[in-house]
Amino acid sequence: MIKLKMGMIGGGIDSFIGDVHRKAASLDGMIDLVCGAFSSTAERSITSGKELFLPEDRCYNNFEEMILAEKKLPEKERMDFVAIVTPNHLHFAPAKMALENGFHVVCDKPMTLTLEEAIELEKVVKSTGLLFALTHNYPGSPMVKQARAMVKNGDLGKIRKVQVQYLQGWLATSVEKTGQKQAAWRVDPEKSGIGGALGDIGTHAENLVEYVTGLQIEELAADLGKFGADRVLDDDGNILLRLENGAKGTMSFSQIAVGEENNLAIRVYGEKGSLEWSQENPNQLITRWLDQPKVIYTPNGNNLYPDSLGASRIPAGHPEGYLEAFANVYKHFAIHLHAKLSDKEIENPDYPTVSDGVRGMKFIYASVESDKKNSAWIKLE
Repeated sequence: MIKLKMGMIGGGIDSFIGDVHRKAASLDGMIDLVCGAFSSTAERSITSGKELFLPEDRCYNNFEEMILAEKKLPEKERMDFVAIVTPNHLHFAPAKMALENGFHVVCDKPMTLTLEEAIELEKVVKSTGLLFALTHNYPGSPMVKQARAMVKNGDLGKIRKVQVQYLQGWLATSVEKTGQKQAAWRVDPEKSGIGGALGDIGTHAENLVEYVTGLQIEELAADLGKFGADRVLDDDGNILLRLENGAKGTMSFSQIAVGEENNLAIRVYGEKGSLEWSQENPNQLITRWLDQPKVIYTPNGNNLYPDSLGASRIPAGHPEGYLEAFANVYKHFAIHLHAKLSDKEIENPDYPTVSDGVRGMKFIYASVESDKKNSAWIKLE
């Protein structure tokens, strides 16, 4: 096996999420960054590439130039895939162009600006036969994988109830009016889409529910809030959920919850037991049972399922967190891509795909429609 070669669109040297992607992709030694179009301006893109120690001829002015130039290189030199780490409105065009020119794609979430774009992109992925990974990073946590395996194995019995929350407070004031770039594009519907906090963090909660339980959300009733001055997109929300097996669920998300940092947490209740996981304490999975004491699982600890053990890199008792979970998306994508390049097949690869991206967009659209109809029940299909 040789290292995979990654190109990057967006994620300039001063970008938070670009740096996260680069670190996550490099963590397991399977991927090298070889080229990029890192900014909306040519000058900043070239400067970022140089600061990342890339040769000048692999630092491109824009993504169109990069994709076409990389395609002309010998197969052993060109990038194998591209990571797209731009704001939402700049996901679809580069992803579609990359796929149509033979390059696999890793893309930030939510997948596209609109549902129509998401559906079209899914068609392109299927028609090209190329790989597409969506960076919902939290399912990469060893304890989330343990939770999923326990549910799948029937340890909790039939799932009856799910509670999920994602609470932040960083938009409690109008920071978008102070020049804060991360806030400015997130509150702009032309760049963020029809969902504000709903798209930014609500989709993480939606994905976590469906990943852990293995159940799809069939319909929902949403009550969205806009508390920030002059905001046109939601910054808070509460949603009732109905899952496909008859289970009920509640979701609460907010970016105006003063004092909260990144409080993503899920609780799943079955007939025989329940589990609880929190992103701010990611190394503990708490389980409770009808007929035995509470059990707390930890990474690389006792009685773990193989999927959980395979997600851990360090000995028990050492903390694993955000970057390691993020890296697991790249790790499983890289394993799948290596197999594909060797004409091998992997059943059920363990990373979010284009289909998860479409699910996320359907969740956003159904929630916005429900809110407009005074929290009416809306089906995701």
